[in-house]
Amino acid sequence: MELPAIIDLEASGFGRGSYPIEVGVALSDGSIHSTLIKPPESWVHWSDEAQAIHGISREQLNEEGKSPREVAMFLNNLLMGETLYSDAWSFDSSWLGRLFDEAEIVQRFRLDTITRLLKEDELGAWSDIKDQLTQDLGIVKHRAANDVKLLRETFKQVTSQR
Repeated sequence: MELPAIIDLEASGFGRGSYPIEVGVALSDGSIHSTLIKPPESWVHWSDEAQAIHGISREQLNEEGKSPREVAMFLNNLLMGETLYSDAWSFDSSWLGRLFDEAEIVQRFRLDTITRLLKEDELGAWSDIKDQLTQDLGIVKHRAANDVKLLRETFKQVTSQR
């Protein structure tokens, strides 16, 4: 079975005013792509609690991040016409919308929830398998590249009995 393309975003926090700071993509060919996003001056929301979880500072974003326009163009070029799947669809779709709005570019790929690809018993096993893989693989969560790797491996294991 071909693996789905998976996307994950890290953000400045949750709720109104939050914005994307990192995006990671795991493609069906096995490749992983990720980039930090340099927030424009109008993006001011910042949660110290979120920073404590993902470990990305505003200084790091300003030094290493790419502009929203660069990131949006990169994603469109990489993902044109694809459907990507997220385990946090409502958050990720909102943050992608904010990124593409800021870039003033039309998003050229779709985003859907990964749960749409899973059977009921697979949904039930998802969380436990994901937690076990996090331990087994020693994955540091809440960085976009690591999270898409974890989601891809979880999807592989959960659906391996098909």
